[in-house]
Amino acid sequence: MALLKVKFNQKKRVKLAQGLWLMNWFSVFAGILVFSMGLFLKIELRKRSEVMDNSESHFVPNSLILMGILSCAFNGFAGKICYDSLDPAKFAKWKPLLKPYLALCFVFNVLIFFVALICFLMRGSLESTLAQGLKNGMKFYRDTDTPGRCFMKKTIDMLQIEFKCCGNNGFKDWFEIQWISNRYLDFSSKEVKDRIKSNVDGRYLVDGVPFSCCNPSSPRPCIQYQVTNNSAHYSYDYQTEELNLWRRGCREALLHYYSSMMSSMGAVVLLVWLFEMSVMVGLRLLHTSLESIANPEDPECESEGWILENSLKDTLKSALESLKKLGKFNQVEADAEGAEGEEGGKTPAITTVS
Repeated sequence: MALLKVKFNQKKRVKLAQGLWLMNWFSVFAGILVFSMGLFLKIELRKRSEVMDNSESHFVPNSLILMGILSCAFNGFAGKICYDSLDPAKFAKWKPLLKPYLALCFVFNVLIFFVALICFLMRGSLESTLAQGLKNGMKFYRDTDTPGRCFMKKTIDMLQIEFKCCGNNGFKDWFEIQWISNRYLDFSSKEVKDRIKSNVDGRYLVDGVPFSCCNPSSPRPCIQYQVTNNSAHYSYDYQTEELNLWRRGCREALLHYYSSMMSSMGAVVLLVWLFEMSVMVGLRLLHTSLESIANPEDPECESEGWILENSLKDTLKSALESLKKLGKFNQVEADAEGAEGEEGGKTPAITTVS
């Protein structure tokens, strides 16, 4: 029994073809939207590529861009088929291509669904990328005189100001690295010497943070240095004081920013996928309804359209049988080739007459 069998007359076929033509052009605009989202996300990721450890995060925008281009191409082509289906003479040239095209449409819809899922599932990979990238970026914060790294201070400062964050996981991350360049340290000072000697790696570590960690909304002047020293500031308690530094780490801030963006894009792509699926189903009904016309010379006669010629169970069963037959055929060919090789390898017996 056919799946979703529908009866059509000429009027219904014409309406279906016209409706699909319109839907395909809407799908072209949807493809442009998906392409634009991918391009926007790629630009946003490139803006902060210095604080990302690898290029895996670009898989999502690249996939969106590719799906947008394919959507425009597939739906533009389908729109032409639907338009020509109104004229039997024009439709005849598309008839042999429809089955392969519908198979490609099915693969395309599977890929769109996969990309939509990836938009929701990339959070873990993005988190590790940002964690390592920010860690490396903070290490290079002081290298303002090193070619290739001189921009890192500005990048980190602008990042902390824009996203209202501090450090990788929090402001204490700055206590564990030397973020002040040796160029601005007075090595004749006893305090500087003592701090460097007290550290195994010979680094100048302080309980301070860059100015970009300061919260301008705080009523108190920024406590940027000696953050953990209660006696260094009037009426200040490190354990209980509401610090006027950004408490959120930049990893969390960036992760929330990109994750929410990707989730929104994933929801849009899912809607596009549903729309594409309805277009594919409609195109399949149009294809089968035109193919099943009993008398091609009488376009006004009734016909039937369906999604699958047999039930889903029977279709899957026949597909599995076809795969098994194909496997057996390949095995027979391999055995035949092996037998030929063995015969060719045999040395013919030579009889010597004395």
